[in-house]
Amino acid sequence: MDTLCSLSGLDPLWLLGFFLVSFGFVEFFYILLERRQEIQQHLVFLLSPIIRSLTVVLAVCVIHWERVRGCRSSVFLFFFWLLGVVCSLIPLHAKVQLTLDQGLSSDIVRYLAFFSYFALQLAQLFFSCFADRAPSGKAALKNACPVQDASFLSKILFWWFSGLVFKGYRSPLQAEDLWSLREEDTSEKIISDLEEEWTAERTKLQQQENHLSTSIALGSRLPEQAQFLRKIQKEQSWGFCLLRTLARSFGHYFLNGTLCLMVHDAFMFSVPQVLSLLLGFMKDEDAPLWKGYFYASLMFLLSCLQSVFNHQYTYTCFTVGMRVKTAVMGLVYRKSLVVNSASRRTCTVGEIVNLVSADTQKLMDFVVYFNAVWLAPIEVTLCLFFLWQQLGPSALAGIATVIFIFPLNGFIARQRSKLQEIQMKYMDGRVKLMNEILNGIKILKFYAWEKAFLEQVLGYREKELKTLKKSQILYSVSLASFNSSSFLIAFAMFGVYVLIDDKNVLDAQKIFVSMALINILKTPLSQLPFAMSTTMQALVSLKRLGKFLCQDELKPDNVTKESFKSDVDGVVFENGTFSWSKDGPACLKGRISVRVPCGSLVAVVGHVGSGKSSLLSAILGETEKRSGAVSVKGSIAYVPQQAWIQNASLQDNILFGREKKESWYQRVLEACALLPDLDNLPAGDATEIGEKGLNLSGGQKQRVSLARAVCRKADVYLLDDPLSAVDAHVGQHIFNKVIGPKGILRDKTRVLVTHGMSFLPQADLILVLVDGEISERGSYQELLNRNGAFADFIHTFASSERKECFSEASQRGSRRLSVRLSVTEYMPFSRDLSQEQLISGDTNSITIEPLPDSDEDHIPEDLGKLTKVDKARIGRVKLEMYIEYFRTIGLPLIVSIVFLYAFQQAASLSYNYWLSLWADQPVINGTQLNTDLKLGVYGALGFAQGIAIFGTTLAISLGCIIASRHLHLDLLNNVLHSPMSFFESTPSGNLLNRFAKEIDAIDNMIPDGLKMMLGYFFKLMEVCIIVLMATPFAAVIILPMAFLYGFIQSFYVATSCQLRRLESVSRSPIYTHLNETVQGASVIRAFNEQSRFIMGANHKVDHNQTAYFPRFVATRWLGVNLELLGNGIVLAASILSVMAKGTLSPGMVGLAVSHSLQVTGFLSWIVRSWTDVENNIVSVERVKEYADTPKEAAWSIEGSSLPPSWPQKGTIEFQDYGLQYRKGLELALKGISVHIKEREKIGIVGRTGAGKSSLALGIFRILEAAKGQIYIDGINIAEIGLHDLRSRITIIPQDPVLFSGSLRMNLDPFDAYSDEEVWNALELAHLKNFVSELPDKLNHECSEGGENLSLGQRQLVCLARALLRKTNILVLDEATAALDLETDTLIQSTIRSQFEDCAVLTIAHRLNTIMDYTKVIVMDKGHIIEMDSPSNLIAKRGQFYYMCREAGLL
Repeated sequence: MDTLCSLSGLDPLWLLGFFLVSFGFVEFFYILLERRQEIQQHLVFLLSPIIRSLTVVLAVCVIHWERVRGCRSSVFLFFFWLLGVVCSLIPLHAKVQLTLDQGLSSDIVRYLAFFSYFALQLAQLFFSCFADRAPSGKAALKNACPVQDASFLSKILFWWFSGLVFKGYRSPLQAEDLWSLREEDTSEKIISDLEEEWTAERTKLQQQENHLSTSIALGSRLPEQAQFLRKIQKEQSWGFCLLRTLARSFGHYFLNGTLCLMVHDAFMFSVPQVLSLLLGFMKDEDAPLWKGYFYASLMFLLSCLQSVFNHQYTYTCFTVGMRVKTAVMGLVYRKSLVVNSASRRTCTVGEIVNLVSADTQKLMDFVVYFNAVWLAPIEVTLCLFFLWQQLGPSALAGIATVIFIFPLNGFIARQRSKLQEIQMKYMDGRVKLMNEILNGIKILKFYAWEKAFLEQVLGYREKELKTLKKSQILYSVSLASFNSSSFLIAFAMFGVYVLIDDKNVLDAQKIFVSMALINILKTPLSQLPFAMSTTMQALVSLKRLGKFLCQDELKPDNVTKESFKSDVDGVVFENGTFSWSKDGPACLKGRISVRVPCGSLVAVVGHVGSGKSSLLSAILGETEKRSGAVSVKGSIAYVPQQAWIQNASLQDNILFGREKKESWYQRVLEACALLPDLDNLPAGDATEIGEKGLNLSGGQKQRVSLARAVCRKADVYLLDDPLSAVDAHVGQHIFNKVIGPKGILRDKTRVLVTHGMSFLPQADLILVLVDGEISERGSYQELLNRNGAFADFIHTFASSERKECFSEASQRGSRRLSVRLSVTEYMPFSRDLSQEQLISGDTNSITIEPLPDSDEDHIPEDLGKLTKVDKARIGRVKLEMYIEYFRTIGLPLIVSIVFLYAFQQAASLSYNYWLSLWADQPVINGTQLNTDLKLGVYGALGFAQGIAIFGTTLAISLGCIIASRHLHLDLLNNVLHSPMSFFESTPSGNLLNRFAKEIDAIDNMIPDGLKMMLGYFFKLMEVCIIVLMATPFAAVIILPMAFLYGFIQSFYVATSCQLRRLESVSRSPIYTHLNETVQGASVIRAFNEQSRFIMGANHKVDHNQTAYFPRFVATRWLGVNLELLGNGIVLAASILSVMAKGTLSPGMVGLAVSHSLQVTGFLSWIVRSWTDVENNIVSVERVKEYADTPKEAAWSIEGSSLPPSWPQKGTIEFQDYGLQYRKGLELALKGISVHIKEREKIGIVGRTGAGKSSLALGIFRILEAAKGQIYIDGINIAEIGLHDLRSRITIIPQDPVLFSGSLRMNLDPFDAYSDEEVWNALELAHLKNFVSELPDKLNHECSEGGENLSLGQRQLVCLARALLRKTNILVLDEATAALDLETDTLIQSTIRSQFEDCAVLTIAHRLNTIMDYTKVIVMDKGHIIEMDSPSNLIAKRGQFYYMCREAGLL
């Protein structure tokens, strides 16, 4: 190719042009000199060479002009040289004939000039098939898409794609083999153009709505029905608004494709007219043979042009679809960054993921099939017009049939649209629930709630499949009517034609030209229901997208942001009232007025739910401003109450997009108490942190979040209780080094929400919040002097808190600062570190043993990696995957499907052959005999085929629904039975992708692909039998063609399947990134990092499109090449029929040629649908992927003799118990032997990493024993089911997790307790007053993650769960960190009183909470070093004594 391109450089083309002009002028002068007399009679002889020479001069000028413009392949010149060569063929034939008859001697100069001229024209045509070389100075893009450098011929035949196909055939494609996106397809280019359009359109729409709302407000209140109708109208207007915007941006390119489609239609309707001429030729015995060959060649040419224009149209549509997908994803992502809190609560992460997965796909389908909605009726009209020409008024019977079919399918499309909307609603619910399950999987495992949530998911799934089944039954009716439409129309027309007049004779020309037209008619009739259905689905998706994109956004005027000035107040509230939604109750009331001077430290205190976090949100502009004003001077850094951590390296989380300055960075790590722990990390600060900080404890996450803010060097710092989740001594260190008067933020404006009383004396101003109002304000001393509620509170709780603080701080003298950053991924063991062990930081006890020799060459780049990237499998899909899929359908159903297909095509073959016999029947006295019988047989066979079509489509649909149900159930079971380590290392985006996109493909794409593939395969069998019956010699052509098709298919399928996998793999990060962004939107906005995250989203979408673009081009490459080859069968059938003119009947020729016209489409669709099935079977492969991952032990064991009331006593006995996090590692717990009696209260203490939480993990069997046993009430827990164990004991974990649903469901998902018991638990958890004030009481709807409750309230709900279960064993893991001290004290007393009869194990970070316990276990390096009552341990003066003395408790 490079050689050819070099030949087509500037000099060869100019040289060829010069010679062409020269030969023209040579001929001109020769004629002028030698043939003067002839010129006088025939001036054309002289004008011809002049015109030819001048046109060549013009062509050379065009070459130069296009080179100057940078055009490397000219469409104009390609057609010029092509037409030149075609027009020269007739004179060439004449010259060759004359030469053969008379020889060259008569006029040798003219002959040589013409032949040379023709040869040079051919050379020019040849060179114009290739593109010129790129200019030497032009910088080439890395791995640039070859379409930009391809020639015109290569573009229209997609030969530029061949390189990737061959590469994919030789070895499986990898992501780096794919081309870069063209500039016009990149997210940045598409969205920058679209965003302005959309903003203007949305503003205009909102103004109209505001105007309408104002006019309604002035008048009377609308009745409910009118309000409902207005709401629907409003949602539809949002959808049309989005459609208008997309049309303005991409409409012009889409119209180019529409023009190609119209040209394709012109060629499509020309083919039956040429067939009519060919059949006329077969009847005319005197017609010259060249006419037959001409008609055959013309039919071949028209078929080829039809293929070319059809694929150019489809390519254009898919390109537009791809750009629409990029545009919509970009708009949704950007919207998720600006949507306000009230709107955010109405759309969950699962729903937003559905918008960018399912709904964007519906819009892409709409772009491809929309033209059929308006063009199909035109094509139907043209078909009926040409049928009128053949059959006269009888064609009206066909119109009547079409009129009957249209409303039926219109009705079905509308019903399916409604069902699809219902199905999408259930799918949204299912995906949303799965998202929450994946986020809260730890709680599900601790509480043994998997079954309850599994039932909820299956409930959604059953409703989804029930709706899908109804939709598929309707679709089967629709397909049966459309696939039988050609027969029904033919039957109606032929029946009316022969019955209205005996003289009406059906000959071959009438029958087979009519059948060719009816076959054309089938295309628009089959496309129309799908196009209508797709359009309806797209309108639903547009409405959903429009609704989300038109949601209320955060108002920029909520906060006035000004540049930093050191001499003015940093934050100012003036008479402010704020709420979370426009119409909701105020969360901050009482006209708040506060001035925060620059460089001051303001502490905000108050009970749980008093509005502390809301105050910070008001400063950030996250709340609705009802009245007053808020202003902030300078940049903001924000530390949220629940730390938001990205799935990135520790360093990336801290720098958060800023450039690393080593000295400042190290200073920040030291101040935030992160430095010592970097030694424990396999890759230092390059260690990957899991999704949502899975592999960090609450304290670690909070300190990373704080380090992110400190690193920013902002002017104003908003700190939402960052010290609650850390040990008190670490909290004191951070306060001193970071927040306090001597910290590195001492000159910054700091607003600190805190429950820590010890920090308050150092605050410049303290704000006390009660129920959203500032009840008191002033310095610490001022508030104490007032002797108000705050002073009482301080006197009651400060002393104990201070003691505790000193105790923890003093520990630093005896040990290294314990910053609990866990070891996240040292290759031998990290992925198996349980989340609980990581959260509590018990990793110091793990030592790394030398690796076996085989592992010594481990790749250093993998150090610090945690999450497993969603990798594409390579090679063809294994046969086992198909067997697995079809096994779930069941053998009886598969046999029925194959039988019905065979019966369907046998009926079709019979009625087509019957028609050819009818056409060849001799005409006696102007009529044909037994027309009634012929019509009856024809009708019976056709109706039998229609019933079989309905049966096959319905059987496939039902079989695939059965398979889909099994596959989803298996996936769900496999995921829920996986251990915690699996969820730590698998991003939730990967899992959500399986439950959303892959299951959707199994539900919808595989059944459609199977219907199409089997349908076309059996039709192909029918056509081959018919062609071979007519012209057996065609086997010589068909067999080589079949091998060639198989060869092309093997190339295509290998590449296409791998592209499908790469595209699927690159889709998951989009969802993960979106999920992460939605959850951290407030942090991203506070740090003003929206543009960086948008660039990240653009990159991920573009990466996905680099795999999607070649995927759809591969189908076009296949289609064009197969159809060009298939058109050879049309040519062969036509030529062979012409050659056998004397022996073949017109009926048989008509049957063979009219069916051969369909072979091209059939073969192409078989390969394409087979590839679609194989591509989508990849979804089955990806869903089955998790079947082989490690699983937990059985949830329950059949025949277990476990007493219903077990454990009655609550005794726990460890016998030489050992625990390890992975085989081959040192034990984390070593030889633990301890007996805990009933009703004993055990405190477990020890340095960080001593193995405290490992004991809890062992009791709940989150990790299985490496040696020894644990007995509870004398029963070995290893011998009972996990749910039998976990449901009978209770833990209150450190992180409170709630699920969307009612408050009651969050407390009691199995409905095992009465309302009275639930209320009693809420009262004991100090939540009764709060819940009773809610409008819906226990049915109060918790939003996703419980976001509509404060963190403290969520922790109290977790306590209520434990109180409700009231098991005889309770494990506490420092569960009150997020609570104020007053509530904490109340809860400690509740636990003491309510669990008095239970065995309580408390993993204690605060020694004062366990001083009244029965026993204390002191652990160190996985061993129990001391165990006795607190008083005895103090008397022994061991390690516990020194810990207590350090804590100031002695």
